Amino acid sequence: MERLLDVCEKLFLVLLAAPFLVAFYKALPFEPQLVLLALSETLAVFFILIHRRGVVRQRPSAWILGLLGTALPLLVRPDPSATMIAPPAVGTALMMAGLLLTIAAKLFLNRSFGIVAANRGIKRAGPYRLVRHPMYLGYVVGEIGFLLTSFSLLTLGLYLLAWGLQVGRILQEEQLLREDPDYRRYAGRVRWRLVPGLF
Repeated sequence: MERLLDVCEKLFLVLLAAPFLVAFYKALPFEPQLVLLALSETLAVFFILIHRRGVVRQRPSAWILGLLGTALPLLVRPDPSATMIAPPAVGTALMMAGLLLTIAAKLFLNRSFGIVAANRGIKRAGPYRLVRHPMYLGYVVGEIGFLLTSFSLLTLGLYLLAWGLQVGRILQEEQLLREDPDYRRYAGRVRWRLVPGLF
């Protein structure tokens, strides 16, 4: 059953990522900075395809949070009628910063990454010295950059839902990880989960 769920989650994400990539590819001649967001979002799919299974939460809520939190940003599309509410340089800088943070976090995770909360080993180096969930922070920063240069109510709604789900995902991950004494020690040293000074 676990193997079937693994195959289904991968297929689901590939089916969502394909139209996402096509839509962003078509918009690249008009907005080349979109490649930054497209890379950031699809890197998650790539790492899920090659991830290493760990001790996984079996509760349906963990699967729902993980799947929807990953899937909702893949429903965002470039919209020529969207409003630019910040200079393109600001949005591009945020998308670049988000992408770099996401890549750094994923490099330190290696294949220890998946949709559902699992203990795949405790990471303490690199961006994990600053916050406990830097990959999610990278997503949020990049998505804010996109939102500033391509604002629409639909995109805002999708991102707000995704961010809410990511917070739920973080809380579920931490509930599982706190069963590990190494993680409890790590959480004692790195105070902030996602945003320094806030959460």
